[in-house]
Amino acid sequence: MSTVSNNLPLGFLNVNKPKGMTSHDVVAYLRRVLHIKQIGHTGTLDPFATGVLPIAIGKATKLIEYLDDDKQYLATIQFGKNTKTYDVEGEVTEVFDKKISQNDLISVLKNFEGEIMQLPPIYSAIKVNGKKLYDYARQGLEVEIKPRQVFISKIELKSFDVEKQSAQILIACSKGTYIRSIAYDIGKTLGCGGYLTGLVRTKAGRFLIENSAELDELQTPQDVQSRLINPIDVTDYPQYSLNDTEKERVSHGGFIHNKNFNDKVIVFLVYGGKIYAIGMVDKDKILVKKVFEVL
Repeated sequence: MSTVSNNLPLGFLNVNKPKGMTSHDVVAYLRRVLHIKQIGHTGTLDPFATGVLPIAIGKATKLIEYLDDDKQYLATIQFGKNTKTYDVEGEVTEVFDKKISQNDLISVLKNFEGEIMQLPPIYSAIKVNGKKLYDYARQGLEVEIKPRQVFISKIELKSFDVEKQSAQILIACSKGTYIRSIAYDIGKTLGCGGYLTGLVRTKAGRFLIENSAELDELQTPQDVQSRLINPIDVTDYPQYSLNDTEKERVSHGGFIHNKNFNDKVIVFLVYGGKIYAIGMVDKDKILVKKVFEVL
């Protein structure tokens, strides 16, 4: 069991990451605003991408593993060329004369639904033998990249400009899916090349873009506090409300009796409407894994 100190706020921020900033840049900005180091993000967005970037503030960094990992994106794909990085920031490697129709594109998208094997781009942060793939790429070194299984729950054409050969595609997918690779693979399947020119993450777990905060709205600790999200509002684990006696027992790492939950289930132990601890059911007991003192 680990205990977390009580000198920091606890909660999540739903930030709309601006174009041109890295995910780490957003974290660094918020550290300067709040004057605390215990801040983290839940999933990297490329600098040219925008959209939902969930940020864990203070003790909520210990809760990132309990968030839903599914994502949703609006991807803009340009057909007719391939690039080194599979996106607009890379050098053009191939140019194609072939033009496609909207019906061509719609028929191909069906191939990308459900479980698919995906080859991550060489310009990515995946590690092979302890070294990131983009380090190999920058040094001109060849390395074997193994396909990874991902799940596409929805892929839908939102618009297509036949003259510009550009499409907007909505993609809902599992954690670890590379949208750049999908752009490249669609172009490859169609025989016309394709690369990502724009990317907006519209959803990450239960964080939605329509509820996100712009970074320039978060200039003071008070601004952040006003947009702080209670972790129990964005997680789906079963909850148990502690009474005063149980709260005291849990605060010292003691177990409480289980009458409601199945064995081996994770339970959020709540007090005063806020998460107080995380427990794991062990038959007739709920054992404490982590303790969080509420705001």
